[in-house]
Amino acid sequence: MSLSIDTNGPIAKTVLMPGDPLRAEFIAENFLENPICYTKSRNMLGFTGKYKGTTLSVQGSGMGMPSMGIYSWELFNELGVDSILRIGTMGAFQPELHIGDVVLSLSASTDSNYMDMFRLSGTYSPCISLLALRALAKAAEQDGISFAAGNTLSSDHLYEIDENWWKPWKHMGVLGVEMEAAALYANAAYCGKNAGALMTVSDHFITGEKASKEEREHEFRSMMKIALDAAVLLEK
Repeated sequence: MSLSIDTNGPIAKTVLMPGDPLRAEFIAENFLENPICYTKSRNMLGFTGKYKGTTLSVQGSGMGMPSMGIYSWELFNELGVDSILRIGTMGAFQPELHIGDVVLSLSASTDSNYMDMFRLSGTYSPCISLLALRALAKAAEQDGISFAAGNTLSSDHLYEIDENWWKPWKHMGVLGVEMEAAALYANAAYCGKNAGALMTVSDHFITGEKASKEEREHEFRSMMKIALDAAVLLEK
């Protein structure tokens, strides 16, 4: 499918946000009808099209909480978006998880200082919004796709010097690590908007298994399907 480009094109009220802009392009090309590229700024591609008759958008967030924080803040506050569903990858900490499993982040622990911007006097726990939780759970049930759900870690560190750094998080029952959900959840809470984060296990800290680059970009369709169908539910 060829993609049209209109930098003044519309942005839907619900946006799916993978970290990788190429994954956003893949979703637009393979799931959306008549997708229009509404932004190519800094190569952070964004597209709007129809899915099951509902107008949806998909846009890359970039890597890490500062990038997610900027893009989600602007979508919520300047571009009229009501709901953002993050779809991405994560590294698993728990033995019951396997490569390709889908994980729903109910809450996002973090080692980041991102929460400092909100001037809170205690420890804030960023969590999924109720509307997003209901939509994602219902979509997964309708699609017949199972998922794990629980606490995940949003880290500022892609590489760690201490090879055992993750084990205390594992002992606290954290399912795994990614890099964006906490910033998204905090922004949504502050702005009175909806947010959910759905990840596919791409590597495993216990077994050392890793998904290939091609699998990361193209093969995590279960997560994509849940998020797209949840977005339709959020738009109803």
